[in-house]
Amino acid sequence: MNKSFSIYTFGCKLNFSESSDMARRLREQGWQESDEPEAIIVNSCAVTHAAEKKVRNYVAHLHREYPNARIVVVGCYASLQAEVIRQWAGVEAVFGNRDKLHAVNHILGLPIPETPTFFSTYSSNDRTRSFLKIQDGCDYYCTYCTVAAARGESRSDSVEHVLQNIEKIHAEGLKEVNITGVNLGTFGKGTDENFYDLLKAIDKQHLVERVRISSIEPNLLTDDIIELVAKSDILMPHFHIPLQSGCDKTLAMMKRRYKRALFQDKIMKIKQLMPDACIAIDIIAGFPGETEEDFRDSYDFVKSLPLSYLHVFTYSRRPGTPAAAMKEQVPEQVKHDRTNRLLELSETKKRFFYHEHVGETRPVLWESENVDGNMFGFTDNYIKVAAPFNPDRVNTIKPYFLTEKQLIVNNY
Repeated sequence: MNKSFSIYTFGCKLNFSESSDMARRLREQGWQESDEPEAIIVNSCAVTHAAEKKVRNYVAHLHREYPNARIVVVGCYASLQAEVIRQWAGVEAVFGNRDKLHAVNHILGLPIPETPTFFSTYSSNDRTRSFLKIQDGCDYYCTYCTVAAARGESRSDSVEHVLQNIEKIHAEGLKEVNITGVNLGTFGKGTDENFYDLLKAIDKQHLVERVRISSIEPNLLTDDIIELVAKSDILMPHFHIPLQSGCDKTLAMMKRRYKRALFQDKIMKIKQLMPDACIAIDIIAGFPGETEEDFRDSYDFVKSLPLSYLHVFTYSRRPGTPAAAMKEQVPEQVKHDRTNRLLELSETKKRFFYHEHVGETRPVLWESENVDGNMFGFTDNYIKVAAPFNPDRVNTIKPYFLTEKQLIVNNY
């Protein structure tokens, strides 16, 4: 046995965090990552039909490429379609999100322990930043989404243990922590702690140079949180807020827990206190029943807001969700047309946001990648910049003068 492995990850930053944790545990047992692996873990995604198809095709490719490898599939797709995946050629075992970390025990031939209510993970394969999982699951059950079914109910870590993990991450030399979860704002559900308590503790302890908040629901992004980020030296002025639609009729059909007026209030509050803040949103094109008038209403609303860029998703019909059974499904060509219009709007907004900061000097955390003699880094407000590669810059935060030429607009 050569004790070699590979891990292939699809989907969200939460998956990347969990994959990194599995890789770290295998390395601790003497296993090595290899291009000729004995064991392969595929951490799957099921957010769209296209994501599922990509996983299916890649597992088939891996089996053809490494016919003797032990393939273990974990993650969201594994949670939703375990029996289907077990029939795939080459697949030895399947673990859903609740017990995906047991994949390591399976590969090592160790007993499978009792599944914990919540397990924390963090990534450490990037020399500059770590994605730290502090929460999992969701209780919202939006009509288009399978995440609640795939990830289970909301549950989370404790403030004390999150701080301990941040200390570990900093001890490994990383400068930035991105705190992640499925529904971050529900952190502490069922306890006497909440997400604001966590952020206050992180800000007070100052255990790492930078902390970013990943996606947070607009109804859970409180004024207290916004005001804390505005005053903090380590909580970065960078927000990712899922809107999904700028049309109140569509939001109601999605069973989102807010109207667009609340969303607008949050955006304006952020910009009032942090004019330089980066604000990214998620938006879905072609939800069932979305008329051209509804889409235009949503488009115009998004266009009117001081947003930095958009993550655009084409509506994908997910079996078992209420939206899949809705009448008036939008034709594929119309969905793709609306997606492209939103992508064009996103590019326009991102160019405007980036170019607003030309001529400024901002702190940049430089990464280790060398692409054709260039290196890349991100400012505090998440502007991506380029510079000639210099190994002395890697994993340092340095003031940097932003010019038009150095801005990397077309790469989120």
